[in-house]
Amino acid sequence: MRTRELHLSAYPRGELCDSDFAFVEVELRDLRDGEVLVRNEWTSVDAALRLRLRERAPAGYFASFPLRAAMDGIATVGVVVESRADGFAEGDWVAHAAGWREHAIVEAEKEALGGVGTLRRIDVDAAAPQAYLGVLGGSGLTAYTGLIHVAALRDGDVVWVSAAAGSVGLLVAQLAKLRGHRVVGSAGSPDKAAFLGGKLGLDAVFDYKSGSLPELLGQAAPEGIDVYFDNVGGDHLAAALTALRPWGRVAMCGAISEYAASTPVPGPDNLFLAVAKNLTLRGFRGSSYVHLRAEMEGVFGPWLRDGRLISPETVVEGLENAPGALARLLHGDTIGKTIVKTG
Repeated sequence: MRTRELHLSAYPRGELCDSDFAFVEVELRDLRDGEVLVRNEWTSVDAALRLRLRERAPAGYFASFPLRAAMDGIATVGVVVESRADGFAEGDWVAHAAGWREHAIVEAEKEALGGVGTLRRIDVDAAAPQAYLGVLGGSGLTAYTGLIHVAALRDGDVVWVSAAAGSVGLLVAQLAKLRGHRVVGSAGSPDKAAFLGGKLGLDAVFDYKSGSLPELLGQAAPEGIDVYFDNVGGDHLAAALTALRPWGRVAMCGAISEYAASTPVPGPDNLFLAVAKNLTLRGFRGSSYVHLRAEMEGVFGPWLRDGRLISPETVVEGLENAPGALARLLHGDTIGKTIVKTG
């Protein structure tokens, strides 16, 4: 059987280019015991993939993608075509981590993406298949554990979420609102700011490109903030350090401001405020909290079904367009979870 998959041809320098990738046809080998063949239907596009498009990924993170080979470690969902693994049958919908290809041979018990991408069946009667890439997948796990367990959300907290129109940020913002908190959201365009204030109903929103970031945040949260959910890093983290009240907490989820940078991005020059205010700055990865996935699904699942939680998607058709979808995401041209329809 022949199928197609995306390979990395060269490590990008700055902006992604079509020539950095190749859409190739390959022949699938026969299944071995303990494996399943999956026809991928939806595959994920995440900003953090840019870190793995470097010759050296950050120490302690997932490894860089190899050149001229399948790009393992990208979340996807699909249908089992053939199974030689106990517990999986033809026709089952599954989630796994062999995306950016039309078909995948997946070892049933092999850990992937720290466990969050290990092969598992998904319930497509409870939610649409692609939801398991977003709100009921890695995005949801990151949002839920980051706000509830890492930032230790407390009664009365004022929460600022950066990149609040992204796949993780919009879930964090809604989770905080649904728990009764005052929520400030920021994004990088007037349209996204309007979405945050309108569709999500956040208490204060701003386009961080429209003026001085510290001043914009000060206007949105004049009495300060207690929690900052950081998807951006850089100047956003510096602004948060100034705005945070004593004993405030920062959940450091991502740093999209530096993912594609060709030179090091300066860190905050006001870091001593963490000492002066008794702040907690804690980095985390959703894949470290796989044991809380059922807890997250128990919260987000019912909210998603009854409409209290929305999960907008930017859908791109055709696997060959996945690199372009990633470029759009990094450029700020998407809202919600970015996914590619492959099947």
